[in-house]
Amino acid sequence: SSEPLARAVQLLLGCQGRAVVSGIGKSGHIGRKIAATLASTGTPSLFMHPAEAAHGDLGMVTPKDVLIAISNSGETAELLAIVPIIKRMGTAIIAMTGNDASSLAELATIHLNVGVDKEACTLNLAPTASTTATLAMGDALAVSLLDARGFLEEDFARSHPGGALGRRLLTHVRDVMRSGDAIPAVRPDVSLSEALMEITRKGIAMTAVVDEQFHPIGVFTDGDLRRLLERGHDFSKFSIADVMHAGPRTVNQDQLAVDAVQLMEEFRINQLLVTDAQGVLTGALHIHDLTRAKVI
Repeated sequence: SSEPLARAVQLLLGCQGRAVVSGIGKSGHIGRKIAATLASTGTPSLFMHPAEAAHGDLGMVTPKDVLIAISNSGETAELLAIVPIIKRMGTAIIAMTGNDASSLAELATIHLNVGVDKEACTLNLAPTASTTATLAMGDALAVSLLDARGFLEEDFARSHPGGALGRRLLTHVRDVMRSGDAIPAVRPDVSLSEALMEITRKGIAMTAVVDEQFHPIGVFTDGDLRRLLERGHDFSKFSIADVMHAGPRTVNQDQLAVDAVQLMEEFRINQLLVTDAQGVLTGALHIHDLTRAKVI
């Protein structure tokens, strides 16, 4: 029945301390994974080795915590040596065992039955199917808690800052854009050759064209210059306004850097202008800035 799982979720949602996961042997390995999954999905948790707990580590458990005790038989001596002490402290206990009538199930506040008819092991001895069932139950707990808490991608990224996922979800355009003097920008009345000097100075193969309020009204890239040369124009007579692309693609500085990547891929461009909420040009972005920041 899903009723004990729902009660376990409620218990952990109301927990003001941490989920302390404990088990020995294969159950211990599964317990470590469950503790890690809970921690990374917004439920503060740690793993406590039951044998070490009996020699002092029990000090890490408080009445505000919830103990998640894992034992397939429900009779693991190392757990049964510490669970009654933890229970006397007033700490709630969620037991995961394969036997409703086991000592651990009897001691628990809530018992989650992870019993299997038969182990996958041909001798029916090595914990195989039972450990998989326990792991699935732990994942079900973590996912239900994540859902109930309204845990979002950004929250997940905060607990994974070292990974690609963290970079994808924590890096904003403003973190990687070129700003201030590094932004290539000219007024629409400058000559094309002056605009080319600005492109060369700033080194990102394009320049923005801006109005008096520094709103981007156009863009001109190295590619545009190549296309002009192919047409054989005498471009000494042109002002930048004559040859720029009006209505350039922009990205807001508060958007995620991956949004900028998506725009570049969609429109097959290597540069993007960055604006603030008022539409003022605040930065410029080259695809290399995104690869350097490992967003791509």
